[in-house]
Amino acid sequence: MSNLTAADIASLQNQVLWGVFAIALLLGALMQRSNFCTMGAVSDIVNIGDWTRMRMWMMAVAVAILATQGMVAAGWIDTGKSVYTTGKLTWLSHLVGGTLFGLGMVLASGCGSKTLVRLGGGSVKSLVVFIVLGLAAFMTMRGVFAVARVASIDTLILDLGKGQDLPTLLGMAGASARLLIAAIIAVPLIAFSLAGAQFRREGNWLYSTLVGLAIAGAWYLSGKIGYIAEDPETLQERFLATNSGRPESFTFVAPIAYTLDLLMMWSDKSKTVSLGIAATLGMIAGAWISALASGQFRWEGFQGTEDTANHLAGAALMGIGGVTALGCTIGQGLSGVSTLALGSFITVAGIMLGALLGFRYQTWRIEKSEL
Repeated sequence: MSNLTAADIASLQNQVLWGVFAIALLLGALMQRSNFCTMGAVSDIVNIGDWTRMRMWMMAVAVAILATQGMVAAGWIDTGKSVYTTGKLTWLSHLVGGTLFGLGMVLASGCGSKTLVRLGGGSVKSLVVFIVLGLAAFMTMRGVFAVARVASIDTLILDLGKGQDLPTLLGMAGASARLLIAAIIAVPLIAFSLAGAQFRREGNWLYSTLVGLAIAGAWYLSGKIGYIAEDPETLQERFLATNSGRPESFTFVAPIAYTLDLLMMWSDKSKTVSLGIAATLGMIAGAWISALASGQFRWEGFQGTEDTANHLAGAALMGIGGVTALGCTIGQGLSGVSTLALGSFITVAGIMLGALLGFRYQTWRIEKSEL
């Protein structure tokens, strides 16, 4: 790998970026067509007792885990080098950030990925959420909120040693043991998902499987195709086109901030398209194409002052919470969980808690308005 030229590296980087864009294009179309949505899954359970969309999410999680851990076991990728599996567990940041994100996604009518899908479908509301979420995320990464975050909840760190992924924590990091742990988690999720007659009848198993494979596909592109063991300039290992400098898969909080940054600083030659930006643009494009093809493209605006305020608050909470928790329903709920990272499971619990609080708030508002 040390014999790579600058042209070779540029070619590999383009392969990663175009590959991620293509997968994200498919992912955006799949989510638009199937109405895949974590917030919607929780809403269906709370409001009408329907578990179909939750079964979709669980199936996607299971497939992402099996496919990702299969590649790790085969030696194709090393998720131990990702931001999710570090030995420093910021447990309170995961919990608080996840809760803020979950509350925000309810107020904003969907998480980061759903915002991109709805934006592609013609939602002006989602355009506003996109902008506010990105600004809040950037402020939490490097701005005024970052100062407060780093000085407070990020200081509560549990040192787990070599890593926080379950195989490492359990001392079972070998290939066979890793696959066994992955199967123990994934197989019950698949069984529960397939137990739903409506889930099977409507072909949701296929959509969910493809979503899970998309997560693994992004890991492969960044962790295998885009991996350079020794950069000829720095003599250090390098993961091409990633903002973190580590292997990445899909997530849709920080990448929205990076997309806004690129658009605002376009003339700055140091700003380039990254994996997250390519994924963000691909999601919007895929949803747009799917919405046009299915005749579902509709312009959508705010219904009033309260609707606007809820979406603004929700977008800000998602930006702050997503960065604090190191991910969103996709970034932690699928990509992070596929690495079997303990922090990802804590974040998912926080997101679910926040979503339930959000639905309680909405119920309270409705009941208050009827008095």
